[in-house]
Amino acid sequence: MPVRLNRSITLEQCNVQIPLYFRCPISLELMQDPVILSTGQTYDRSSIEKWVASGNTTCPVSMQKLEDFSLIPNHTLRRLIQEWCVANRSRGVQRIPTPTQPADPNRLRSLLSEASSLGADAEPTRVFAFRALKNLVKDGDSSKALLVKEGAVPILLNTFFGGLGVEHGMMKKIEAAKIPRSSEGEFPEVAGGLSGCKMVVGEDAEEALGVLVMVPLSDNDKLSMTRPDRLSLIANVLQWGSAEARANAALLVETMSESKGCRLVLAASDSIVEGLVGLVGDSREASARSAGARALYMLCLRQAGRERAIEAGAASALVELLLLVEAEVTPNYQSVVERVVATLELLCMNESGCADVARQGAKAVAALMKSILKVSDRATEASASSLLAICSCSQHVQRCAIQVGVIKELLLLMQSDGSEQAKGKAMKLLKLLRTSASLNPASVAEYGRSGVVPF
Repeated sequence: MPVRLNRSITLEQCNVQIPLYFRCPISLELMQDPVILSTGQTYDRSSIEKWVASGNTTCPVSMQKLEDFSLIPNHTLRRLIQEWCVANRSRGVQRIPTPTQPADPNRLRSLLSEASSLGADAEPTRVFAFRALKNLVKDGDSSKALLVKEGAVPILLNTFFGGLGVEHGMMKKIEAAKIPRSSEGEFPEVAGGLSGCKMVVGEDAEEALGVLVMVPLSDNDKLSMTRPDRLSLIANVLQWGSAEARANAALLVETMSESKGCRLVLAASDSIVEGLVGLVGDSREASARSAGARALYMLCLRQAGRERAIEAGAASALVELLLLVEAEVTPNYQSVVERVVATLELLCMNESGCADVARQGAKAVAALMKSILKVSDRATEASASSLLAICSCSQHVQRCAIQVGVIKELLLLMQSDGSEQAKGKAMKLLKLLRTSASLNPASVAEYGRSGVVPF
């Protein structure tokens, strides 16, 4: 990845010459984490790891066959690169970040062995092992890849879904909302799997889920989780889990939905979509709500997902979330806002969804106005599109839009350097509001005093 300067200008664009020996022989970019190969050649860690992961067994420079794939950090060269960055700070060069060293393979194997311990008595051991694994791999892609290589994914899946037939037995049915107890006070078996039951997962299963969402998963791994019984468990965690577990379940859905085949199944699942909408609408944790919104967007890319989201009340939940998030306190604020307004735009593609968003009235308008010219071109365009849609289907929303000052925002958008698509939406909306605005001359006069050129 190229080192960037202020205002996102690359080193080459500013004619800052990188010393030859500071460049990675593979990427030709400034090395962030130089490592020495067994042949004595130095490469940036990410570049040589990709080279080896692609199946290459030779040194890229010397072409010697690699008998040892160990990578030794070149601390001396890294210090020299850092000193060069500091010396060129006045030219906009930023310091390279401190690299995270990959986890010790022997330590990973030991923890995975503890995580595989069977029986209820071993649950504290499993909890400790999963927490340690999470700390070891949370900041390093190479450590995550190594964890997968050591066979972690089957262990994580078996622990999380263990209550569905594997010996771990971490999951218990604790309440059946739709199914009566027997005379002995037990719940009868539920036809079709776990439908209708409220469940909790054990602490070790929640910790396993926390690691599972951090590691790369294959398409087969993702597809294995689309079994009806496993989807039921994920949906139950979305609804009944702790705040952290609910957020991780949403992250898992988002990861699974990156596979088109999985997305089709997930979008057709009432319980998954309802669980995500519920997470967006009622979680006290902002991170959990944001995770739910990102996953919901992925499922709303499918028509079936949009229809289920609309039925579950996604419009009001998303509007409330958009009003709640703030740049100063919301992690990944730009990404969250972009996903929320993009999901609202998708909902507005359906007549019933557009009507649901429009029913939010002034709240919907105020929420969408928050992202016009304040977040990104993508958010601006999606917000303008949604405003156009809901104003087109409701004169009440048109009046609300005028009252809260949307005309001024649209005029500013028209005179900005935003995208042509966003300006096109703004022009259509301005034309639509012209009649309504003319009924309230005071509002138009107010914008005239603002210095914005009227339409």
